[in-house]
Parts: sequence; C-alpha cells; structure tokens
Amino acid sequence: MQTNRLEKLLEFIKNEPEDPFLKYALATEYLRLKETDKALVFYEDLVKNHTGYTGTYYHLGKLYEALGRKQEAISTYETGMKITREKNDNHAFSELRAVYDELMEEDD
Repeated sequence: MQTNRLEKLLEFIKNEPEDPFLKYALATEYLRLKETDKALVFYEDLVKNHTGYTGTYYHLGKLYEALGRKQEAISTYETGMKITREKNDNHAFSELRAVYDELMEEDD
C-alpha cells in the first residue's frame, strides 16, 4: 500500500512536473516513509520555486529541526511568516510563529 501511493504520486508528477500540490504530497509521503533526503529535495524545491505554497514552511522547518539544522529552521520559519503575513493567511502565520517562538526559547 505504501509503495502503491508513492508509485501513483511519481506517475502523476511525470505528467505535471511543476505541480506544487504533487511536490508537497511527494515530500510528505517520503517523510512518512522516513526517506528524509528525498523529502528535503521536494520541500526545498517548493520554497524555492513555489514561494506561495505556505504549508511548506512549517514542514520544512520541522524537518530542519529534526536534522539538527536549527539556523535553517529559523530562517525557514521567518520566511514563511513574512509570506503568510503578506497573504493574510493568519492561521498559517500563527502556526509558524508558535514553532518559531518555541525554537527561539530554547536559546534562553
């Protein structure tokens, strides 16, 4: 079943290689399968090429945290907060703000 879902997503993205939803779905699926390197490729592609896909910033930041890449997590959260504020996406902004504040408190 797991492979089946991944195979379907990989087939879909062949036809729509720039679809941000498919990239996000693949990143999420790879993360679920604990293939963090592959998840990272798709999440990083999203923040580089689809900056308005706001859900990415939270998940990429969390992945950076899990990988011990704190400064990259902080930067990702800050960028996400800027973009969500510009888009008036208050829900996404508040989620990013919460994880950002929590991460920054670790230094105190």
